[in-house]
Amino acid sequence: MAGNVDALFIFLLIVSGLMSLLIFVAIIYFAARYRHRKGVQAEQIEGSIPLELSWSIIPLAVFMVIFAWGATVYFQQRTPARDATEVYVVAKQWMWKLEHSEGQREINALHIPVGRDVKLIMTSQDVIHSFFVPEFRIKQDVLPGRYTVTWFRAIKPGTYHLFCAEYCGTQHSGMIGSIVVMEPAQYEAWMSGGSSGPLSASGEKIFAELGCATCHRTDLQGRGPNLQGVFGKPVQLEDGRMVTADENYLRESILDPGAKIVKGFKPVMPTFQGLVSEEQLNALVAYVKSQSGAAGVKDASVSAPGQAQPEGSKVQ
Repeated sequence: MAGNVDALFIFLLIVSGLMSLLIFVAIIYFAARYRHRKGVQAEQIEGSIPLELSWSIIPLAVFMVIFAWGATVYFQQRTPARDATEVYVVAKQWMWKLEHSEGQREINALHIPVGRDVKLIMTSQDVIHSFFVPEFRIKQDVLPGRYTVTWFRAIKPGTYHLFCAEYCGTQHSGMIGSIVVMEPAQYEAWMSGGSSGPLSASGEKIFAELGCATCHRTDLQGRGPNLQGVFGKPVQLEDGRMVTADENYLRESILDPGAKIVKGFKPVMPTFQGLVSEEQLNALVAYVKSQSGAAGVKDASVSAPGQAQPEGSKVQ
């Protein structure tokens, strides 16, 4: 995306520069041409419709080009590829903690292969931070209590600076890291260097340890819904609204189960606020997401995690 961002920025500089030059030339010309001179009387100049239309329509057209171009770049930056490699990021004073979907963990460094789309799912453990990689032209605020997303595709191997671009405390300037872009063979060798297992597998273990599997059974006989296939599907709430079961929905359903009550279900799940860390929460979300590829629930009224299914009801 860096090329598109740079092209738009250069276009803005050229347009601004030309307009500034035109204005200053006009000021100098009119100041010299119509300066006060003895024996010359000023004359009233009537309006000109062609002139009025010109300086209204031409700038409007230029601004619409800037708007359309900027919107295109914005939507490209906000729309990660569907098959992008996912990395969970937890920001805290004053470090970046990163965990690959394969399970590898890093601090203040992110190793990724060249030419692959990488999606970052980020949250903060304390205050507002901002994930900023100047060479990639990406900057995304990282907020406590929710996920924000950004993505990139590195096209050249190397090591690139990572900064926090939001003042986050006394050691803000020390919250730095690096993005290490590697050739595919080097990356595979690095990935094989050791891992505790996929992030979704860790989430599955936590899911069992917290007793979630007691209610969220796959045979639809539990007090909670079957979570297979829930991610990415529309969910109808008790108040009639429709929401999508994305990462933030899953996060909220774990920490504040009563915030969004699914139609036909009761808020019986206790909150896990303060009982699970950000890393454990990421693992739980990754586990539920990993179930979306299985034959799951297709009904739009599928419950959020922790919301019981009425006895005798069926989900198709």
